[in-house]
Amino acid sequence: QAQVVESGGGLVQPGGSLTLSCAASGRIFSINTMCWYRQAPGKERELVAVITSGGTPNYADSVKGRFTISRDNTKNTVHLQMNRLKPEDTAVYYCSARIGTPLYHDYWGQGTQVTVSS
Repeated sequence: QAQVVESGGGLVQPGGSLTLSCAASGRIFSINTMCWYRQAPGKERELVAVITSGGTPNYADSVKGRFTISRDNTKNTVHLQMNRLKPEDTAVYYCSARIGTPLYHDYWGQGTQVTVSS
């Protein structure tokens, strides 16, 4: 069994920055992709950024150029650096990781709130 836990959410002013972190732990043989999703009130959950085990990132168009996803395979962590934040970035952010234990399953964190407001 494995689990993922997010941290780093909070309140930030428009134009500000915030970094989210996610740590995977437990019975882990390997980790494939790691992702960040978000869900705003009244909206569906959307993929924000994904990073492969080899470190190749991909981003939603709405965050390209502002967000950066990175991972540390030695620590089983993934981070989301968010710059030039906008009010429309306000959402609960979820970390998801495809973890092999040894069979692969998608594990989700509990979510962390990000609020962008003046």
